Amino acid sequence: MPRPRSESARQAVLAAMRRAVAGAGYEALTIEQLAADAEVSKQTIYRWWPTKAAILGEALVAGVLPASLPRPTAAGEDAPDLANDLLAWLTASSRQLQQTEGLGVARALIAVTASDPAVAAALNERLAAPIRDWVQQLIERAAAHGALREGVDAILLADHLIAITAYAALTGTVHSEQRLRGIVDQVMHGIVATPPVR
Repeated sequence: MPRPRSESARQAVLAAMRRAVAGAGYEALTIEQLAADAEVSKQTIYRWWPTKAAILGEALVAGVLPASLPRPTAAGEDAPDLANDLLAWLTASSRQLQQTEGLGVARALIAVTASDPAVAAALNERLAAPIRDWVQQLIERAAAHGALREGVDAILLADHLIAITAYAALTGTVHSEQRLRGIVDQVMHGIVATPPVR
């Protein structure tokens, strides 16, 4: 019968993961370093987690590590100001990625999703799904008030916004307010002068 996990040891490992992500970074982290920082044995870690990606995933799900992107607020009943709502979210995301811990988490997520599909799927559901749901609500309300053309794909728009922030984290880009406004303006107005001939 498997030995039950010690809650104090679990919390120590998750806290050590948080310090590592905010410090030298996830990619440089080894299980040996994690065990030493948490003051547990490597065997204890491997008994409970198969990979360091699994530890990162649990730290995120448990709230020990902050989400790399801010959670959007629920859409109200009135017609949304879509441009301002998108700008507010992008601005909050940019600010979070300017913080050492927020940037560290974002880069760790990129590394994990590239190396562990199972953890990537779980984290996508935990972190990206609320953003997609929020954008979906905004689009539906704006469309109901006649503010959008037909056929706007809310999920595609949400994925674009997430991709913008992920690329900023990957490259260390800090978006200015003017740049963020430009992004939203382009999203709202598109890039063609007239509809293409089909």
